[in-house]
Amino acid sequence: MSLASSEYLGIAELSGQELEKIMLRGGTPEPKDLAGWEYRGLNIAFWASRSPIEKFIKGFYQGEGREAGLVMGYNEPVVQNGPENPWSAKPSDADPKRFGFYRMDRVDPSSKDNEYLHAVLLDYGKGGNFVLDPAARLRDYLVQVEPGSNERLLGKAYLAIGPARVKSNYFLLERHKETSWVRPN
Repeated sequence: MSLASSEYLGIAELSGQELEKIMLRGGTPEPKDLAGWEYRGLNIAFWASRSPIEKFIKGFYQGEGREAGLVMGYNEPVVQNGPENPWSAKPSDADPKRFGFYRMDRVDPSSKDNEYLHAVLLDYGKGGNFVLDPAARLRDYLVQVEPGSNERLLGKAYLAIGPARVKSNYFLLERHKETSWVRPN
């Protein structure tokens, strides 16, 4: 299994101010171009290295059935063995747990979730999660680190608490592997 690139690990070391510059200047990913890929993910926050979610996998797929025409996605838990080591899905790479589903859309300037108009929005409230699942409160904005390239993506997570949007943290994604998985309807 491949390891994270040195570029990826270097971006993860940037300050919040430097990450915000990337968020403001990053390119806009085309949702359909992310479908069929899984990305290694790394939460960037003071608490991340001491948490069970520092590392994760985020996948994207083209919806079918009632989700036809939409790009949807999911998260997978991984072994927490530090960013310099491989991303190994739990309980196994062959049969990972998938959770924290979301729908990917362009940011609608007239919606409540319109912080970064050039980003795409991962809306966990529209992902078919159980209404009481805390993941349903997540709203992630995603941009290309290098405009025009989907190799590395920077995200910024917010929590939707009623009408309020509370900033949570940045996270970094790097292309990991292709996938043909689609959520059963």
